[in-house]
Amino acid sequence: MLHPSPPSPPSSIEQLRARVDALAGRRFVDIASELNVVTPPDLRRHKGWVGNLMELALGADAASRDEPDFTQLGIELKTLPINRRGRPCETTFVCTIPLHRVGEQEWAQSRVRCKLAHVLWLIIEGDRDIPLPQRRVGAGLFWRPSAAQEAALKHDWEQLAGIIGRGDIESITAHLGEVMQVRPKAANAAVRRRVINVEGELTETMPRGFYLRTAFTEAIIRDHFIMTRARASAPPKGAG
Repeated sequence: MLHPSPPSPPSSIEQLRARVDALAGRRFVDIASELNVVTPPDLRRHKGWVGNLMELALGADAASRDEPDFTQLGIELKTLPINRRGRPCETTFVCTIPLHRVGEQEWAQSRVRCKLAHVLWLIIEGDRDIPLPQRRVGAGLFWRPSAAQEAALKHDWEQLAGIIGRGDIESITAHLGEVMQVRPKAANAAVRRRVINVEGELTETMPRGFYLRTAFTEAIIRDHFIMTRARASAPPKGAG
């Protein structure tokens, strides 16, 4: 049996939306089988497998480049595992931090702003009692940050980037930041990046990444479905 090739990059949001709708309700194992991808039994040694599978199925083309996943559309793909109560199971990775230059950047040119300017959130089953192959893809929603959301992201980014820029990265804990936090981001503890410390000396530290807190992503989902229900229950234009 011939397996279909991964789709080419979508040329429009409408085409991407149609692909997202076609994935809804499907099991990981079935999607992977169609794309000739091996499904692992769990994610303990396969971090990022779900995101990579969804990128392949939807035609994302950025690969490892520092651009949004769908380069022609300027849209970033973020998978969001949720539990049976509809709440995110974990924080959401945004991007790695360029430790050597983040302190010199402005918010408008930052990786975080680039990645979060337009996001396709793809909801997936995240309960750990569901075997990974049997988990299903849920709804997708396209999101741009509101003025208030961007202001909150900018505030956290400026605070955290400022600390890194001053060479005090080791003082940052996951408690800092209202909607976004900094956490280690590496395959193992042996990975190191060079930074300048508070004394102005070159030293080494673990790579770091920006992550969105679950309360922030939960609010995005909640607001989206509240608006969706409101639109569905509204009377047709011209009625009455």
